[in-house]
Amino acid sequence: MKIISWNINGIRAITKKDFFEDISKMDPDILCLQETKAQDGEVEESLSEMTGYHQYYNSADRKGYSGVAILSKTKPISITNDMGIEEHDTEGRVQCAEFKNFYLVNVYVPNSGQELVRLDYRQKWDVDFRNYLENLKKMKPVILCGDLNVAHQAIDLKNDKANYNKTAGYTQIEIDGMDNLLDTGFVDSFRHFHPDTVAYTYWSYRFKARERNTGWRIDYFLVSDSLVDKIEKVEILSEYYGSDHCPIQLKIEL
Repeated sequence: MKIISWNINGIRAITKKDFFEDISKMDPDILCLQETKAQDGEVEESLSEMTGYHQYYNSADRKGYSGVAILSKTKPISITNDMGIEEHDTEGRVQCAEFKNFYLVNVYVPNSGQELVRLDYRQKWDVDFRNYLENLKKMKPVILCGDLNVAHQAIDLKNDKANYNKTAGYTQIEIDGMDNLLDTGFVDSFRHFHPDTVAYTYWSYRFKARERNTGWRIDYFLVSDSLVDKIEKVEILSEYYGSDHCPIQLKIEL
């Protein structure tokens, strides 16, 4: 099974580029999108030519903001949106697709914002999201993918010292949140197989960041430790453009 995760930074913008051609080349069994920035009907319309997939959307109440989508060639047993916590459930950030042998969770984790204005909220989110995932894992193994909005270690961003505790995505609070998640029995699949590889998944549109490879690795496949032996390959597909993030890919035998 091939799963692709991609923060597309706006479904209407990316589908005017090479998106469909790119997805055709990648040919995922399951495609998880983050930051659709559109309402359900608008996402459905934008993806109308992807007829080979069952499509599921979770959009934010606020228009043009956040939003996630799952497209799957195999129909899931069930799809659930959100965590069931009112404080978090208006922003279209979480989807869970149940399959026979696993749960697939697609997430767009809140950004702590300019000057870290949402860091307190992010800290609460991290605790609640970890609890949500732990409950799922009691029933079946979990594959979690998406934009987790944190660079976990110094190797995961270009300028670690300049950003530490100053920039959203690389504060000790966010790093601790990731540590706590991994401590519950998740494995960062890319880092597991590529312990020393410097590779990024996000580059700012400013300062020619992608051209200069001044990036961050903030998009992940975290898997229940029981699934690690089933992974064939995990890759960062930086040759694909269209967003300020590139797609990531997991091949797993399930």
